[in-house]
Amino acid sequence: MASPSKRREMDMMKLMMSDYKVDTVNDDLQMFYVTFHGPTDSLYEGGVWKIKVELPEAYPYKSPSVGFVNKIYHPNVDESSGAVCLDVINQTWSPMFDLINVFDSFLPQLLLYPNPSDPFNGEAASLLMRDRPAYELKVKGKTHSSSHILAALYSNLSLIHA
Repeated sequence: MASPSKRREMDMMKLMMSDYKVDTVNDDLQMFYVTFHGPTDSLYEGGVWKIKVELPEAYPYKSPSVGFVNKIYHPNVDESSGAVCLDVINQTWSPMFDLINVFDSFLPQLLLYPNPSDPFNGEAASLLMRDRPAYELKVKGKTHSSSHILAALYSNLSLIHA
């Protein structure tokens, strides 16, 4: 069995070799950012989010901490902090999962199937339960504006580093 630090390196390498854009903060690989696109055929399609990932010292035996940096309107995401209420990540994590699972499965499932009965954003959960068309309209509007803000941020960073 690989040591936790070796496993962290292997999982990071797999993630960096995938189609995801990964921005590391430093060499210890405990905190990094991943550019995540909304799932196809969802209310979040066309959306782009910067996801902050923090790996605990005990990773993969303890789950990563995942949060949205730019705003997303979703019942299971705290609108101000970006914290994700996601049972698979927060409570039922297993060392069998890896970082690719977070971005290929867990986050897309969260966006496709919100759980309004376990909300981090009570207003979004309430709107989803009482007026789904209004909820969908609000998600699409906020997804569009949030993605434009992220695109502008990235283009400004590119100009600074050029």
